[in-house]
Amino acid sequence: MKTLIMVLQVIASLGLIATVLLQSGKSAGLSGSIAGGAETFFGKKKGMDDFFSKLATASAISFLLFTLLLSLPVFQ
Repeated sequence: MKTLIMVLQVIASLGLIATVLLQSGKSAGLSGSIAGGAETFFGKKKGMDDFFSKLATASAISFLLFTLLLSLPVFQ
Protein backbone atom coordinates (compact mmCIF):
# COMPACT_ATOMS: atom_id res chain seq x y z
CA MET A 1 0.00 0.00 0.00
CA LYS A 2 2.86 2.34 0.84
CA THR A 3 4.44 1.73 -2.56
CA LEU A 4 1.19 2.54 -4.35
CA ILE A 5 0.83 5.83 -2.48
CA MET A 6 4.46 6.72 -3.22
CA VAL A 7 3.93 6.06 -6.94
CA LEU A 8 0.78 8.21 -6.92
CA GLN A 9 2.71 10.95 -5.11
CA VAL A 10 5.43 10.93 -7.77
CA ILE A 11 2.81 11.11 -10.52
CA ALA A 12 1.08 14.02 -8.75
CA SER A 13 4.39 15.85 -8.32
CA LEU A 14 5.32 15.43 -12.00
CA GLY A 15 1.85 16.63 -13.00
CA LEU A 16 2.19 19.64 -10.73
CA ILE A 17 5.59 20.54 -12.19
CA ALA A 18 4.30 20.20 -15.74
CA THR A 19 1.16 22.26 -15.22
CA VAL A 20 3.00 25.05 -13.44
CA LEU A 21 5.56 25.26 -16.25
CA LEU A 22 2.86 25.31 -18.93
CA GLN A 23 0.94 28.19 -17.37
CA SER A 24 1.56 31.59 -18.84
CA GLY A 25 2.64 34.23 -16.41
CA LYS A 26 3.48 37.87 -16.82
CA SER A 27 6.38 36.97 -19.10
CA ALA A 28 4.34 34.34 -21.02
CA GLY A 29 6.30 31.37 -19.59
CA LEU A 30 6.73 28.10 -21.43
CA SER A 31 3.22 28.11 -22.88
CA GLY A 32 4.01 31.37 -24.64
CA SER A 33 7.02 29.86 -26.31
CA ILE A 34 5.00 26.83 -27.42
CA ALA A 35 2.25 28.98 -28.90
CA GLY A 36 4.81 31.10 -30.72
CA GLY A 37 3.51 33.82 -32.97
CA ALA A 38 0.05 32.31 -33.24
CA GLU A 39 -1.17 34.56 -30.42
CA THR A 40 -0.42 37.57 -32.60
CA PHE A 41 -2.87 36.44 -35.25
CA PHE A 42 -5.48 34.48 -33.29
CA GLY A 43 -5.35 36.06 -29.85
CA LYS A 44 -4.45 34.45 -26.55
CA LYS A 45 -6.35 31.33 -25.56
CA LYS A 46 -7.71 32.12 -22.14
CA GLY A 47 -9.36 28.70 -21.84
CA MET A 48 -6.03 26.88 -21.72
CA ASP A 49 -4.77 29.08 -18.89
CA ASP A 50 -7.91 28.35 -16.88
CA PHE A 51 -7.55 24.64 -17.59
CA PHE A 52 -3.90 24.58 -16.50
CA SER A 53 -4.79 26.54 -13.37
CA LYS A 54 -7.47 24.03 -12.36
CA LEU A 55 -5.18 21.11 -13.20
CA ALA A 56 -2.36 22.60 -11.12
CA THR A 57 -4.73 23.07 -8.18
CA ALA A 58 -5.91 19.47 -8.38
CA SER A 59 -2.32 18.21 -8.65
CA ALA A 60 -1.25 20.28 -5.65
CA ILE A 61 -4.14 19.03 -3.52
CA SER A 62 -3.48 15.40 -4.46
CA PHE A 63 0.26 15.81 -3.79
CA LEU A 64 -0.52 17.28 -0.37
CA LEU A 65 -2.95 14.49 0.50
CA PHE A 66 -0.53 11.74 -0.58
CA THR A 67 2.24 13.38 1.45
CA LEU A 68 0.01 13.55 4.52
CA LEU A 69 -1.02 9.92 4.04
CA LEU A 70 2.61 8.84 3.90
CA SER A 71 3.38 10.71 7.12
CA LEU A 72 0.79 8.74 9.09
CA PRO A 73 2.23 6.19 11.54
CA VAL A 74 0.34 3.38 9.76
CA PHE A 75 2.64 3.68 6.73
CA GLN A 76 5.92 4.01 8.67
